[in-house]
Amino acid sequence: MRKTFIGPQLRRLRQERSETQAQMARSLGISTAYVNLLENNQRSVSVAALLKLFESYGVDWRDIAEDDSTSRLSDLRGVLQDPIFDGTRPDLHELRAAQAHAPALIAAFLRLHRSYLAVSDQLLTLGAQNVGPESVVGTSPESAVHNFFRRNRNHFPILEDAAATFWRNGPPPPDDLYAALKARLRQDHRITVRLMPVAEMPKTLRRYDADRAEVWLSEALDHPNRVFQLVHVVGLIEAGATFDALVASDLDDVQGRARLRIELANYFAAAVLMPYDAFLAEARASKYDFDHLATRFGVSFEQACHRATTMQRDGAQGVPFFFLRIDKAGNVTKRFNATDFHLAEYGGACPRLDVHLTFRLPGRIVPQLVEMPDSSQYFVFARTVDRPTFARSGQDNRLAVAMGCTVEHAAIIGYAEGVSLGSAPLTPVGINCRICPRANCDQRAHHASILTIPVDERHRGATRYDAVGG
Repeated sequence: MRKTFIGPQLRRLRQERSETQAQMARSLGISTAYVNLLENNQRSVSVAALLKLFESYGVDWRDIAEDDSTSRLSDLRGVLQDPIFDGTRPDLHELRAAQAHAPALIAAFLRLHRSYLAVSDQLLTLGAQNVGPESVVGTSPESAVHNFFRRNRNHFPILEDAAATFWRNGPPPPDDLYAALKARLRQDHRITVRLMPVAEMPKTLRRYDADRAEVWLSEALDHPNRVFQLVHVVGLIEAGATFDALVASDLDDVQGRARLRIELANYFAAAVLMPYDAFLAEARASKYDFDHLATRFGVSFEQACHRATTMQRDGAQGVPFFFLRIDKAGNVTKRFNATDFHLAEYGGACPRLDVHLTFRLPGRIVPQLVEMPDSSQYFVFARTVDRPTFARSGQDNRLAVAMGCTVEHAAIIGYAEGVSLGSAPLTPVGINCRICPRANCDQRAHHASILTIPVDERHRGATRYDAVGG
């Protein structure tokens, strides 16, 4: 059984109530010395003590014992790979000690680094546009959503439970899902579903008009996405209070809250269409063949990939994946992460990632072994995905998705069967050019802000950025 340490949380609880350790000890029926040991994480808390905390202080034990240290430590290690920390980077033992004894300080440090990245990106943008600093520094809504999912390990048990009970009499046959969802909206909520011509919904895939009690779906949607959109709408109606509770617990930003609510509804829809136990069993049996999984559950390739990142239930975990989606210009349009891989937030993804190559090989899986600047190694596979087409002018409306995991998991993934995991060359990659320390990379797009050695006019390397003095 995993030990639970609650030192900082217990200290904060005591200080909020202006109590001494002796007073708290009397309330909990334990010794003052034991309170001191608990606060300094020198003892794990017992179940009896947690129950006494609830009884004496009205504190839900899940609030005080909830452990997000794993994802927080991963975030901290990822941030410290920023080359600005070269020469001062603490070791893992120090990071664990800081996480255990000063979690509030760690949280503040991570917020500060996110602000630094936001400021750096905005300064670069302002410099390129030659305009004044008119934008407001802050975390983008997309970043806020990513950070929220990251803190929850891409897994929400309350949404999984709601999805498991979605079908009151068991799920209908796969080919009857669309009709069953339309009937549910009509019978339970008096909402009519209409399939609309593209001309009447230009550049719009789905519209839910609560006042008119109608859901409009565009003809541009294929069948799996029509089903997904209907589950999404039913989720907004029937699980809206659950979404609101999750959103209210975290975000203050209005745009971030709206984006997060949409992503939670997407999570719920995926959990309904791809039930946790069935999806995990099929994923393992097929060696994570996402074309097979998409066919088996009647979803898109991208939806199956995204669902795989949520398989993080304690005791029934799938392969921890990161998910990255980019457009043809290399912009990151969606990202979810259950690994230590640091995904690009500002600027484009690393050009050495073969996810960019997939646009020349549409529909084909492209596998790759990569190594980050901190020497961590990952197996990555990528493929293009098609987007709904409204007219002939948008026929090449593709995006590309990349899925990755640490090389230790690659042996159980079918896409790695043609890769010699022990001897295949590793491609050196970074987060993106803005902060990548690989000075002599022949794919560098611009001079990183952390490369402070001046260029040498007598030397010309593979790019104009690696002409550095020696």
